[in-house]
Amino acid sequence: MNAYQYVLLRLVPRVDREEFINVGVVLYSQDAGFLDAAWEVDESRVAALCGTCDLDGVRSMLERVRAVCRGETGRGLPTLDKPGQRFGWIIAPRSTVVQPGPVHGGLCDDPAVELDRLLNRLVRPLRA
Repeated sequence: MNAYQYVLLRLVPRVDREEFINVGVVLYSQDAGFLDAAWEVDESRVAALCGTCDLDGVRSMLERVRAVCRGETGRGLPTLDKPGQRFGWIIAPRSTVVQPGPVHGGLCDDPAVELDRLLNRLVRPLRA
């Protein structure tokens, strides 16, 4: 079993209203040497909350988070060598349209499978 931490990525179109939609998950397991992000933007849910939201901009921010997870640098991305440092940068509070939620933890056998499970459970709309 691998211990892990995860954080939900929230779309907060109007920071003053503090309303949000979960749009992604970042999972970090030091035990497994794993750090990655998965995301999905449900356009109908976003439109219900904010009809003028820049979805291309949101997707760009989410891709930047994924790039940081994978250790990419340049294009304004931070240069952080260790996955734990990159996770710390991602979870730092910020007042932007895409914000990290609180950090949670758990145990899993396969962090990649757990990342997908969390995305299904906490981000994707419930299916009947």
